[in-house]
Amino acid sequence: MSVAGVYECVTKSPMGDQNSVLTLNVDGDTVTGTNAGAQGSMEVEEGKVDGNSASWVMNMTVPMPMKLEANVTVDGDDLTGTVKAGAFGEMAMTGTRQS
Repeated sequence: MSVAGVYECVTKSPMGDQNSVLTLNVDGDTVTGTNAGAQGSMEVEEGKVDGNSASWVMNMTVPMPMKLEANVTVDGDDLTGTVKAGAFGEMAMTGTRQS
């Protein structure tokens, strides 16, 4: 099954749980999309997909500029992975496919 879809996600950040809607679009081995939450929306950039795994970069601007590096695996409708946030280290990310 493709990683493409819309996911309700929770990222365990140092500022508490961050809820977001992650939209992933797949074209060949490239993934694009957005991750929209209370802090605004970020573009999925430099995305790569390999089977049921995907990785990408997001450039956060609020509350501070930071490059976020995501690595996830999709199993059915469940998304699990991590988001690396510079000096803050890795944060767990989970999600459930909505469509």
